[in-house]
Amino acid sequence: MTGEHAYPRPQLQRDFWQSLNGEWQFSLEPQTGCADPASIHWNATIVVPFSPETKASGIGNTGFYSVVWYRRSFDAPELQPGERLVLHFGAVDYAATVWVNGQLVCTHVGGYTPFHAEVTCALKADGPQEIVVRAEDDPFDLAKPRGKQDWKLEPHSIWYPRTTGIWQTVWLEVTPASFIDTLKWTSNLQQWEIGIEAFVGGDPREDLMLCASLKVGEHLLARDTYAVVSGEVNRRIAFSDPGIDDFRNEILWSPARPTLIAVELELRDADGAVIDRVQSYTALRTTDIQQDRFILNGRPLELRLVLDQGYWPETGITAPGDEALLADILLVKKLGFNGVRKHQKIEDPRFLYWADHAGLLVWEEMPSAYRYTRTSIARLTKEWMEVMERDSSHPCIITWVPFNESWGVPDLPDSTAQRHYVQALYNLTKSLDSTRPVIGNDGWESVATDIIGIHDYDSDPERISKRYGKDDAAARLLKHERPGGRMLQIDGHTVSGQPVMLTEFGGIALTGERKEIWGYSEAKTPEEFLHRYQALLAAVRAVPLLAGFCYTQFTDTYQEANGLVFANREPKAPLEAIARATTGGKPEFDLQNELVWRERMMDRMRSAETRS
Repeated sequence: MTGEHAYPRPQLQRDFWQSLNGEWQFSLEPQTGCADPASIHWNATIVVPFSPETKASGIGNTGFYSVVWYRRSFDAPELQPGERLVLHFGAVDYAATVWVNGQLVCTHVGGYTPFHAEVTCALKADGPQEIVVRAEDDPFDLAKPRGKQDWKLEPHSIWYPRTTGIWQTVWLEVTPASFIDTLKWTSNLQQWEIGIEAFVGGDPREDLMLCASLKVGEHLLARDTYAVVSGEVNRRIAFSDPGIDDFRNEILWSPARPTLIAVELELRDADGAVIDRVQSYTALRTTDIQQDRFILNGRPLELRLVLDQGYWPETGITAPGDEALLADILLVKKLGFNGVRKHQKIEDPRFLYWADHAGLLVWEEMPSAYRYTRTSIARLTKEWMEVMERDSSHPCIITWVPFNESWGVPDLPDSTAQRHYVQALYNLTKSLDSTRPVIGNDGWESVATDIIGIHDYDSDPERISKRYGKDDAAARLLKHERPGGRMLQIDGHTVSGQPVMLTEFGGIALTGERKEIWGYSEAKTPEEFLHRYQALLAAVRAVPLLAGFCYTQFTDTYQEANGLVFANREPKAPLEAIARATTGGKPEFDLQNELVWRERMMDRMRSAETRS
């Protein structure tokens, strides 16, 4: 079960935590408008964290409903004086209200971001404790971030089943009276340093110190102690520059060598006593744009991405388990890609954890709302800021994408207000994180972007070569071409000079005898499928203009059958042949090394399980 033995918040781990995944009591059809937990008739059980639309939940109801309720009991751990018990939710779609022992402890709005409540004061003196969760999610509301969740009863075209209620891990954590509350890591390769921003929560104290120990393997990089001032530590941790590239590459994070820096943080009082201790990790790596190329660690890098929707047949947008996330990442690399564009989904932090460890690049994209209103602006902006707060310390994330294909801003060419909205969110993203490129609106109609992302599903390799391979292609594209039927830039908003990428193309469906499936183009046999993929990738990789590409897509997803692998992750053609077409040569991923690496990662996970 996902999250059962995997720490749900991988960059801030304590020794004790308790998963609350498993069977909960459930009510799918409470009284209309009911908000009183005591009035609910509990008529079913559900397996958390799988949404009630999925088979794995035990419910499997894909119909229309707006409110669901959950209830379960738990035994509270014995707390020492001053300790607190915190209840965490990875994600609940869309608006959540939480009670513990009948006492309201928190509310949260936003289907893709975490929230928590300190529940110490709500605990009973003895006996089992009770949690009740109410989740409200209007299936017809198009003014909230909802990604690929369909508003029709049956999934159609590129839209998939809805997700209602709890879909990520629910868990408990014990903290001391004063504790390390949040962490943020940044990297500066020019200065050869790591930035730490830590906030201390709980009881305010003026005598606290934060001790940080940073290691790569057994090699100590730094051990420093900082005074906590006004509940905050904001420092730069400088390393010695190794100088020679061979030594530098040993410590830099990249897809080829994903070196991570293990961190132990201790919060101490004036006498040196340890009050709180957490484990974290970071990495030394930088991203940049230089003229028409993407730059990683000061060197140009060809981006070979695949569009990843992040769905599974039995479990929806929740992975079947932690190993399923790792298996997907390894499969992406075996297919020849060095990254994914996570499409219309904010992924579980465990995916980012494994991507950090495996060296998989990630473009993080905000799930869209589909109406432009004051409400949709407020909702999406708030949740996007929460997304960035949660994920900005992950080295695997190299690009932020707040909008896709003008979804939620359908009148960009004619609406000054909508153009200002995209520009505002682009600039807000750059303000919150100046270290990564931002694509304001991926696909077309650019008004603010660091990378010109183009969506072009032309299935003819020769036309692709002609469109992007001419000497004046960049200037002609932006002025005259409309690959998706939409202008690539809006008049008065020049975006020339940035790297150009095909950020969606391909979409070849292997149809065979199957009916009622969807794709941008089709192949009848596996042989034809591979041939078409090889020809299309050869055309794209031969274009000097392009700084990289993102192929659509990784897996078949419900009726959208244009994946390189089926929904069960079985490849549609030999892996090595697909990888050769993706890379343009010998596959870069060594299967034997993968098996050794995977076992090492599993050992690490089992060790963490033992500690918890």
